[in-house]
Amino acid sequence: MSTEGSQRSIRCLIAKVGLDGHDRGAHVITRAFRDAGFEVIYSGLHQSPDAIVQAAVQEDVDVVGISILSGAHKTLVPKIADGLDEYGAAEGTLLIVGGIIPEDDHDTLYDVGVDGIFGPGTSTAEMIEFVEQHRPAR
Repeated sequence: MSTEGSQRSIRCLIAKVGLDGHDRGAHVITRAFRDAGFEVIYSGLHQSPDAIVQAAVQEDVDVVGISILSGAHKTLVPKIADGLDEYGAAEGTLLIVGGIIPEDDHDTLYDVGVDGIFGPGTSTAEMIEFVEQHRPAR
């Protein structure tokens, strides 16, 4: 059987970082990504940046999706980006963030390595299209 022309499913880690206990959005994204044919790992609540990085590296994911509503995005997301960089995974991993992220903080997150930011009201179709168009080639 030839695998020429075939490509593995997009592998995603959806993670809730820090003390944020609201995970409805993360569950919606997880389901939408799975329905789109992505392979999705959901980390569960209250994950540390290091635990998220470890899971991303161990699972060899294409995408790390961070859901954060706590307001700690400028502290926690850079730690994840730095950790991915430390393991040499930053170049091969799309880093996206969803939640309540003030417009004034977008450039700060893009500067540390975030590839996409999705706020309330973003359609799941828009996120899926973004991931499909921007995922790093493997």
